[in-house]
Amino acid sequence: MQNIALFDLDHTLLPIDSDYEWGQFLCRIGAVDADEFGRRNAEFFAQYQAGTLDPVEYLEFALGTLAQFSGQQLNDYHTQFMQEVINPALLPAAFDLLKQHQEQNDLIAIITATNRFVTQPIAQALGVEHLLAAEPHFDEQGNLTGKLRGVPTSGPGKVTHLHAWLAQQGKQLSDFTKSYFYSDSQNDIPLLSIVTHPIATNPNQLLLAHAQANGWPTLQLFAQHD
Repeated sequence: MQNIALFDLDHTLLPIDSDYEWGQFLCRIGAVDADEFGRRNAEFFAQYQAGTLDPVEYLEFALGTLAQFSGQQLNDYHTQFMQEVINPALLPAAFDLLKQHQEQNDLIAIITATNRFVTQPIAQALGVEHLLAAEPHFDEQGNLTGKLRGVPTSGPGKVTHLHAWLAQQGKQLSDFTKSYFYSDSQNDIPLLSIVTHPIATNPNQLLLAHAQANGWPTLQLFAQHD
């Protein structure tokens, strides 16, 4: 029987938050108004850390920003973002953890609250084929509209998206002998609570307390790097 290994992305496989850093990158290169965008980006990030973020409000802010640019311009920006921000944050410890599950022939997926535009190239760089992420809405001409398609991939939304993705393959979570989920955040407790092997990875204080209370193992993936 096959096992399944699920991974959050930001502060789990990456030691940074790719969503926040994308916003900071746009400010730094002058693609957006640094003062106004930076202020709103910081507010949303603080809400995320506190567990009070409205995911739809944030995602439509982020996707609305993307919709200001042509597809070619976005691709050019993202290539530069990968080179300057993401590639230096792709650390051996993350590849080693993924390799453990790859060698066991586990079904592997990244499931992240960040949108697919930002995260698809990161998943590819990590060598992970399957990505469950917030889905941007496109118009009939293939242009981003700035709206979110479907429900957010955050909190209980991760559970919804996981079940839907597995159902597309004719599977359900209980079909797997072992199910792993690695995450850093208390926002992911809904999904952590339904797998057989929840691992609090680089956990924030709220998740650490919950993990300790429930006997979940913890993993400091980047301890050597820090």
